[in-house]
Amino acid sequence: MKLCMIGARGHSYYVLKDLPVLNTVKLTAVASGDADPSNLLKRAEQWQPRAYADWREMLDREQPDILSVDGPFELHAAMCIEALKRNIHVFCEKPIALNLDDLAAIRKAYEGSSATIISMTAMRYEPAFYTAYQLMQTGRIGKVRLIQTRKSYKLGQRPDFYKKRSTYGGTIGWVGSHAVDWIQWFSGSKFATAMATQTTADNGDNGELEIAAQCLFTMKNGVLAQASIDFLRPANAPTHGDDRVRVVGSAGVVEVELGKVYLTDAEGFREITDLQQPERGFFEAFVGSIRGECAPPVSPDETFETTLACLKAQKAADERNIQEF
Repeated sequence: MKLCMIGARGHSYYVLKDLPVLNTVKLTAVASGDADPSNLLKRAEQWQPRAYADWREMLDREQPDILSVDGPFELHAAMCIEALKRNIHVFCEKPIALNLDDLAAIRKAYEGSSATIISMTAMRYEPAFYTAYQLMQTGRIGKVRLIQTRKSYKLGQRPDFYKKRSTYGGTIGWVGSHAVDWIQWFSGSKFATAMATQTTADNGDNGELEIAAQCLFTMKNGVLAQASIDFLRPANAPTHGDDRVRVVGSAGVVEVELGKVYLTDAEGFREITDLQQPERGFFEAFVGSIRGECAPPVSPDETFETTLACLKAQKAADERNIQEF
């Protein structure tokens, strides 16, 4: 299978991490999505791919089977649509679209294509989150009723495109996508309503960038869920991100905190030290699903639902109302 890559703004390293074990996949070419592909070319130099300044020319000449999309955020939709129209499987940075119209256009292209699409929501495959999900799936906490999530990042020095909503898309979609994906994953349900609030105060002169946001969701199965999202993690904190999930069930609670898992059930409170992890890497599992060897690590429907929930929450925060799905 021929693979091409556009950009390295976010999580394209998931692809490069798994490529060494994918003997059936060959990286043939890269393009940045901007003017200069040198950054991605350097990261991928061991595979010696061809470099293109124009990503459409790359698709014309290379005719890949799989496309990794990780270029400018505002071009995700155009890139996904173009690939799907050519029946090229898409592995796209999250969020796959920055507005509802673009998301609808991607879905239309997907429904008319023989190819598939998923987003790079690979935190599902980190051992702590994967273990917590397996505990929940085996009934250790009973029926899920409440979910709380946290995504906190260091702000650092952000490129100029973060300063405009038109090129950034918003903090709920960029930082919050993983948290929203966890909510969908652990609840086992689609979203029913979204409320949200956000602020740009004290954002380090980063223009329109929201420094913090709070989202509240009701799921269609009745689960209540909350996402706390911010760029306020102190610069001297030990990790770039503070990623947490608390899933409350009718018979117990499972929590993920800074890479550790804690379970409270009829046997009491304890840390779960035997962490599990999937047999395949995230991109490796995506390729396996294309080949019919395994289920995808996240489904196209889940990708569309997570993106929709982020966009609805952003709209709720902008308009200060309740968004229904």
